[in-house]
Amino acid sequence: MPRIPIFRLGGAPEKPAPPNLAASTPFVSLEGLSVGVDNLRHDVVLSPKFVEEGRAQIARLIARHGELEGLLSAEAAQPAQGPSWMRNQAGRPARPKNDPGGWKSSLTELQVASLNRAKKEFKLSVDLLARLAVTKFVRTEMNQQFLQVLERCRVLLKSYDNMRQQKAHEYREKLAAFQVRKRIILRKTGQELFETLREVEKSTLVRTRRSLFGEETSGGSYFTYPLFLNRLLFSEDGRDDYLCAEHYVMLGNWDRDPDRYGRMREVASVFLRSQYGEEVSAETLDSWMNVPENARQLVGTGTPEDSEEALAQQARLAEWVRLLEDERVMENVIASYHVVPLLSEYAPRINPQQLKNALIDRTECDRVERMIQEHGKLSPNSLYAAVAKVASCRGAERAKVAARFLGDFFHYHRDLRRLEILNAALDTVNLVSNERLQELSRVNGTLYEFLLPEEQGQTNSERVLRHVVLKADVRDSTRLTRTMMEKGLNPASYFSLNFYDPVNKLLEKYGAQKVFLEGDAIILAILEREGEPGLAVSRMCVLAREIIEIVRGYNELMQRSGMPGLELGLGITAHESAPLYLMDGEHQIMISEALNESDRLSSCNKRARKVMEPQAGPFHVYAFQAAEVDENGNPEDVILSFNLGGIRMNEMAFRKLQQEITLEPLRVKLPASLASSDKGEYRLFNATVPVDRDIFRKIVVRESRIPRIDPADFSVKGWTERKYYEVCTDPAIYAALEKRKSAGRS
Repeated sequence: MPRIPIFRLGGAPEKPAPPNLAASTPFVSLEGLSVGVDNLRHDVVLSPKFVEEGRAQIARLIARHGELEGLLSAEAAQPAQGPSWMRNQAGRPARPKNDPGGWKSSLTELQVASLNRAKKEFKLSVDLLARLAVTKFVRTEMNQQFLQVLERCRVLLKSYDNMRQQKAHEYREKLAAFQVRKRIILRKTGQELFETLREVEKSTLVRTRRSLFGEETSGGSYFTYPLFLNRLLFSEDGRDDYLCAEHYVMLGNWDRDPDRYGRMREVASVFLRSQYGEEVSAETLDSWMNVPENARQLVGTGTPEDSEEALAQQARLAEWVRLLEDERVMENVIASYHVVPLLSEYAPRINPQQLKNALIDRTECDRVERMIQEHGKLSPNSLYAAVAKVASCRGAERAKVAARFLGDFFHYHRDLRRLEILNAALDTVNLVSNERLQELSRVNGTLYEFLLPEEQGQTNSERVLRHVVLKADVRDSTRLTRTMMEKGLNPASYFSLNFYDPVNKLLEKYGAQKVFLEGDAIILAILEREGEPGLAVSRMCVLAREIIEIVRGYNELMQRSGMPGLELGLGITAHESAPLYLMDGEHQIMISEALNESDRLSSCNKRARKVMEPQAGPFHVYAFQAAEVDENGNPEDVILSFNLGGIRMNEMAFRKLQQEITLEPLRVKLPASLASSDKGEYRLFNATVPVDRDIFRKIVVRESRIPRIDPADFSVKGWTERKYYEVCTDPAIYAALEKRKSAGRS
């Protein structure tokens, strides 16, 4: 039944509403990943085995598509030649391994391993980074291996000088053709590599991702993966005539071409606005053109049908054909399809764009015809037949070509957009080849290493998750040094024998490392790594207490000999991330907020010491909040710290300690002191720390609120909500603990 038109009040038929179009905007998100040492890009190292096999595979493909396999096979009969960087251990030039299956297997294993790592870290962006790194590696190596194959051939040809002249001339011609055909060889190599990547994706990776992360619609990152299934992935700029002719549509590339990409995008935008209104934004139009299926929704296939939707599509298709003709590009569109069969016969001797223009322009056709006749071996018959087909394209066939072109153009536009987004993402990936930069990035926790399963156990260490810093500060070391020198004593040996040497002997026992050493202080760190028991804070507390006990013992010996003792203050700071490092030659210099905070915790205010030292009691750490006036005359609250022979930790360290071990409330009778006269303002906790398999140490931790004081006399005016924490070191506390324990047994 014919469709009955719907009339408006004015009598004109109502235009059918256009279909709702799908929209797509490609993107890459690497959110949550650390930037590398340059603070701009993500540092990546790929598996050495994968890299080696990849280079060999790419070189093999380049040699095959460059028709140089016969020439390179002659290397086996030649003595060792060429620069040292091209030789293997046997002294012969390095040659590609003829094992494409090995690289494909390594590629699969590497990408499955990156997916498993992404699942373990709950970051799909980790896998995206691995995919980007593989893509960048392949792109880079395609050009590098082309140059290396060229160099190998040049070295080989030198051996033919003054001998076998005919063979040398033949090989020189092959090498010249290899250089001229560089773009074609790299395109064919890239397409074969792309087919391998796509096969691995479809056969293994899609199912693995779905198994680990659910359906592909469950997360935004999944919309990024199609960027790696792009035919233009390994093209130089996406403007390759052969690729476009085979998989899309061959648009014009020259400025004078009316069907060049930029202009055809404008024509398509005009058509879409004619259907949906002039107010449609450029971003919306772009997102519509990123969905090739939208073309079929709009104009169908050009095949007449009687349904209401098909009639509407035919009406829009007629408008599209009319627009192409008005813009004088319809003939170019038709020629772009009929030129495809000619490429295999005439190209690359004749430029593809010349061939296409010859189908619609008489002058260009005459020029191409002369070029064909000059070659001698070619016949112009195929060219004549294609010219006739373009000229005879009329009516319904013309509409079919226009409908096909809109779909192909949307397809090309989408992949070109995907290529642009991918190129921008590749610029954020740094494939680190320099070993020193690798080490610098590794120690800073910013190096992403994607290895094969058999290489996983060869990594130096597990990833550092967090770290704990201890600073042991010697009080008034300048005065102590001067006093000893006045008595004719050696302060250097004194510090070494009574402080540094004993501490050094403890480091291995607790898994600590020395970060920094100066005349009156030592800074230590314990790194908590992935897969290790999380006991960094508790072990640092025991280490700190043991340092205090050792120095206390040496002080007793020194005082009997009439020599001054050492006065210490220790600060422990936990930080919920890995430290950063600078490299000074081979020496690592740690950068961490924990260093500054541990310095503050180990310090002792002179006014607080003057008041508290005579009456500190069993505690050796206090903190006070005092109201003072700054240099501008404004009141401000400052914290006055007292730490003499004590160990103070920050709140994060205390919270981490609660997670590591069990802290049991402890109630023992202790002598009262000025700052703790109100027994309700502090609490004691008792804990046992496993140091080794059969070694356990007790620690007592004090949690106290910071009092508000009058700075003139340190009298308590009230209590703040802020807290400070001390690892108790006074023997009286541990004696009371043992007494309580013994009483419990009895």
